[in-house]
Amino acid sequence: MREPARLGVPSAPGPSLEEQMGLVARGDQEAFGAVYDAVCGPVLGLVRSVLRDPAQSEEVAQEVLVEVWRTAAAYRENRGSAMNWVLTMAHRRAVDRVRSAQAATDREQRAALLDRTPAFDEVAEQVEARLEREQVRRCMRSLTELQRQSVSLAYYRGLTYREVAELLTVPLGTVKTRLRDGLIRLRDCLGVTA
Repeated sequence: MREPARLGVPSAPGPSLEEQMGLVARGDQEAFGAVYDAVCGPVLGLVRSVLRDPAQSEEVAQEVLVEVWRTAAAYRENRGSAMNWVLTMAHRRAVDRVRSAQAATDREQRAALLDRTPAFDEVAEQVEARLEREQVRRCMRSLTELQRQSVSLAYYRGLTYREVAELLTVPLGTVKTRLRDGLIRLRDCLGVTA
């Protein structure tokens, strides 16, 4: 374990961050500890400035540092400093988290709108059913009294043709004729095509 740096005592110059990254690329855990100590604060600060949520910032910073360990071999010193490489990785990861959160929010809003749609459909269906009932009532009023009684007893009360005939004290054939004629008039009035 490394000894912490002491105030006022100059520390012995060690390998640069770039050199440490080379060692990390070869799996040197002690070198990774040095890299971790050097970049942890700046990474967390950058991520927090993008995310503004301390808990998410710490989580993303840890993801970035794990990625540094896993991908250290991809670092190329001739393309820039190790600090810039790590901070670029941190910025990208933070922006990805913001985009992911925004996409989740957008999905939730779309789902909420879809959840509201059935309520609209229910209202539309209720209005449509009410209009249909009103139209049926209007068309029922256009039937003769005998047709209206037969249709009401057979279709709204659920009586059989024989029960309708007994209740109205008319022959069964007459009830069937009244029902047939009444249904034809209703069909025409409602505009139903056969």
